[in-house]
Amino acid sequence: MTDVPPPPPAGSDRTPSLLDACIPAVALIVFLATSYLLYGDKAAQGPNQIALLFCGLIACGIAVKNGVPWSALRQATADGIASALSAIFILLAVGALIGTWALSGTIATMVYYGLQVLSPHYFYASAALICAVVATGIGSSWTVAGTIGIGLIGIAGNMGLSPEITAGAVISGAYFGDKASPLSDTVNLAAAASGSDLFQHTRESLWTSIPALLLSLIGFALLGQPSEFEATGMLSGLTQHFVITPWTLLPLVLVFGLAILRFPPFVTIFAGALLGGVLAVLFNANQVIAFAKDASLPAPLALIKGIWSALATGYVSSTGQVEIDRLLSRGGMESMLNTVWLILTALAFGAVLERAGLLKRLTEAAISGVRSTGSLVVAVVGTCIGLNVIASDQYIAIVLPARMFRVEFDRRGLLPVALSRAVGDSATVTSPLIPWNSCGAYMAATLGVPTLSYAGFAFFSLLNPLATVAIAFLGFRMRRPEASEPAAVKPDRAA
Repeated sequence: MTDVPPPPPAGSDRTPSLLDACIPAVALIVFLATSYLLYGDKAAQGPNQIALLFCGLIACGIAVKNGVPWSALRQATADGIASALSAIFILLAVGALIGTWALSGTIATMVYYGLQVLSPHYFYASAALICAVVATGIGSSWTVAGTIGIGLIGIAGNMGLSPEITAGAVISGAYFGDKASPLSDTVNLAAAASGSDLFQHTRESLWTSIPALLLSLIGFALLGQPSEFEATGMLSGLTQHFVITPWTLLPLVLVFGLAILRFPPFVTIFAGALLGGVLAVLFNANQVIAFAKDASLPAPLALIKGIWSALATGYVSSTGQVEIDRLLSRGGMESMLNTVWLILTALAFGAVLERAGLLKRLTEAAISGVRSTGSLVVAVVGTCIGLNVIASDQYIAIVLPARMFRVEFDRRGLLPVALSRAVGDSATVTSPLIPWNSCGAYMAATLGVPTLSYAGFAFFSLLNPLATVAIAFLGFRMRRPEASEPAAVKPDRAA
């Protein structure tokens, strides 16, 4: 009979078992699957949040069993939620932006010109390419989706095209740019956490990103509809109720200009929202006064109230034309509150898992069975995708695997850029495919399409992880150090 080791001192953490780590993960899958079975597309409007809270309590119970004090779990939860404050304010700013852009005619103008220029034959491919170019220039998938993406969704609806495929095209292009731009925060994070040089990382990522984008464009081109559409009614309706002029596109120019200048995302997007309000007063004052719905107010106060309402609760169009009212009745900070709720519960759950050591335990299990270089990259990709699902946060899915696999890549004589590329090709691009991940929640709220509805059409996000696995098994671009260079790059060089 073997001796049983004495229990650790009170308050000390015990290393969780693999069973401990699997219980919350399995519970999450079961609860969320049940939520979608019962509520369908409305699961993100409350049921998913309850499921995440239940799973968080299960993880807390396991953590306490292993000696983690409640005070530490409470602090971890607070820190996890605090890390989301930036994303939450960006979401609120996007809601405000959509509201004033709908009121000012900015969205109407984008749709008006888009209907005249784009064709159903090549619309999806064009949407993906436009978003890829712009996102590469500014380094932000969220900004592209929250600006150009909104307009493209509106154009698609009026062409009778699929909003789900359009959302997939927008996300495919936006996340290509997010991975290809040295201005992107996820690119910088993947390079720094892996110990890779930033510009070497972006160059190496193109070997997988460009083929994935080209295949995606071919797929979107094949989905194009060879049918004509009649836009006369929509075009005349837009010109009847809004002033259609390139001047109303100034908020779009401002947002992209501030993004290129690296202003904080919240400041960038909210500035675009405020400019949208100013242009609403200049070009569509009658609409603003009518939207205020308060005949007792003098015109200046009615204008202020109308803009204030669009920022807070969104714009409700009342033109009498169903297509226009459906297109422009949207936005407001209030519209993002369900998404904020989802992000808060998801990050609280992920923070408990990380503090309890459950995420680390799952990652260690993934490393244990690795033999070849190809299987090592598969382990990285699987871990990144798994953490996007379990931890519900893109940044955790980037940082934790990069740290955990860094030693193993170095031991096998692989340059850090091989790791950073695999992390970027999986953690970054799959985050918008998970409904309860902060990125998936953002894209669904911004584009107005449920995550699971567009996920199958986000071709780039589906192909990019496969591309990085393929080149690993082929041994192509699996960089090893030259005789004159070190096996690893120090993290501070990637800053």
